[in-house]
Amino acid sequence: MRFCSFDANGKERFGLVTDAGVVDLTQRLGVATLREAIADNRLNDAKSFADAKADYALNAVKHLPVIPNPMHLWCLALNYVEHHAEVESAGRVQELPKKPALFARVADSMTGHGQPLIAPKASEQFDYEGELAVIIGKAGRHVSEADAMDYVAGYAVFNDGSIRDWQFHTKQITPGKNFHATAALGPWMVTKDDVPDPNDLKIKTTLNGNVVQDGTSRDMLFKIPAFIAYVSTIAPLVPGDVLATGTPSGVGFSRKPPLWMKDGDLCEIEIEKIGKLSNRVRAE
Repeated sequence: MRFCSFDANGKERFGLVTDAGVVDLTQRLGVATLREAIADNRLNDAKSFADAKADYALNAVKHLPVIPNPMHLWCLALNYVEHHAEVESAGRVQELPKKPALFARVADSMTGHGQPLIAPKASEQFDYEGELAVIIGKAGRHVSEADAMDYVAGYAVFNDGSIRDWQFHTKQITPGKNFHATAALGPWMVTKDDVPDPNDLKIKTTLNGNVVQDGTSRDMLFKIPAFIAYVSTIAPLVPGDVLATGTPSGVGFSRKPPLWMKDGDLCEIEIEKIGKLSNRVRAE
């Protein structure tokens, strides 16, 4: 099943995405948000509405990030060997991380599918990063790798938009990863049962129709269970937490000359079995 979050008259709602459009579940299930539906274990109840008449056309809703306000938004850097190599060649790192290279994003650094990515006026170095995102389904602490997949609700597509000069002001990359509305999460969450092997998914990023990243989640250095185990040791997992698993090679700053996103560009990230996340870039 596929679930999206969207805005209706200024209020957050969520729905079941079918071939006919979006079936609004907020009133049907009596649950306000997708995050609450996950926490209350109500997603299976949506199956009874699979054949219901759609309330909205999919292209008519204003998409929000799939989880607009996660308690934790954890992200991995340098989680693909080839991406590490291109970063290393640019003189930014020296060796593969021995532990997950973790950073956090704030919720308002994200936007939804079809909504603009904001190129900040403070920089011209706005870069794309296509990634697989994991949505956590239940609470937990000190989760073992063996049990980790039991804590997954589903998957989405993530664009970890990065402001490179601000990212590299110091060794702490947080500033360049948290500019307002520079990342996107969507277009929906696909439930875990529809993605049998998340460690073998094709990931493709295009910029204005040109392929700029073409990778596979098979090449992740730290797999999803290791990622979940690591962050659950730092803080308790909460339903609706988002874990972005890192990007394959092909990012803009490693190119010669660099390739930056600019006003009017269309960035699209497609992940096998999950969907395509599309966003126009708009200057601040």
